[in-house]
Amino acid sequence: MSGAARGDVYGVLTGGGDAPGLNAAICGLGRRLQAFGARLVGFRKGWAGVIDDDGREFEEGEFDGLVTEGGTILGCSSATPYRNADRDVPRILETFRRRGLAGLVAIGGDGTLSAAHRLHQEQALPVVGVPKTIDNDVAATDFTFGFFTAVERATTALDQLRTTAEAHDRIMVVECMGRHTGWITAYAGVAAAAEAILVPERAVELDELCNRLENMRAHGRRSAVLAVAEGARIHEGGRLLSSTERDEWGEFVTGGAAELVAERIQARLGWESRPLVLGHLQRSGPPIAFDRIFALRLGAKAARLLSEHRFGRMACLRNGDVVDVGLGDAVAERKALSEHFLDRYESFFAGAM
Repeated sequence: MSGAARGDVYGVLTGGGDAPGLNAAICGLGRRLQAFGARLVGFRKGWAGVIDDDGREFEEGEFDGLVTEGGTILGCSSATPYRNADRDVPRILETFRRRGLAGLVAIGGDGTLSAAHRLHQEQALPVVGVPKTIDNDVAATDFTFGFFTAVERATTALDQLRTTAEAHDRIMVVECMGRHTGWITAYAGVAAAAEAILVPERAVELDELCNRLENMRAHGRRSAVLAVAEGARIHEGGRLLSSTERDEWGEFVTGGAAELVAERIQARLGWESRPLVLGHLQRSGPPIAFDRIFALRLGAKAARLLSEHRFGRMACLRNGDVVDVGLGDAVAERKALSEHFLDRYESFFAGAM
């Protein structure tokens, strides 16, 4: 870490929603910085902590055992400096000045990283990004940490629901997180051999889905498990049934997809269908081993980027290697399931339009 000076002070925040592996990323960053003699300040509740200068310096040995813990010891929030830029951007600059920060690591998804990129571009703020989201929708990285833990949670739930579905001759419609993309739903659905997978990337026609289920029942199937993303686009007779309501930020209000599908299937086929929303269970608990090691590596890479004064960059995974890309590349677009993936597992996405 030849670019950093002993005693330099750096900051870190965890923004957006929590994800398994956040503490491991903090551990990888902090251990690498402390090994050199640099200091690390953790800001609470994402960007809100930098805006309000609500942070504390990590002590020697505080990272011991942190890699195994879920959640984030810093807390997180959806706060952004650009919700009230005239007030909050100057406050961030003042926090940097008061603390004497030589750089800041922003760990988060699209919203957190977009703010970091803009602050770097407009204010020359020395920031580095680490991608985190269970949705796996950040561009320029093969995967984000937390994703595979969420997939493991969802796959386990789908597997375990089969026994009760079979016992009662039911269809279980399981809703997974994924407002804009269907990464968790698709990976868990394929891994659990779901009878159908519904994701935002491919609109679903209920007529075709019900025909598939009816054909299965005609061939002796007594139960089924369906995996549905919360943001799935569901049509009936060519009419969109999914909500078109938008929130204050212009994003579609999602949720209720499993309940909608279950109600329609039962009404049309007379086949008892029950919805189940996995919700925050997918992001809870300790990370699986892969995400622990992955997050550690990304945190350590972020420390190296700080030390080399390579600001405006993001640590990421490319073809199995931890490398770095420009923050602009990471936030340029949302990463959706590819057509190649959808075509490869086409039989799972029955009912797609």
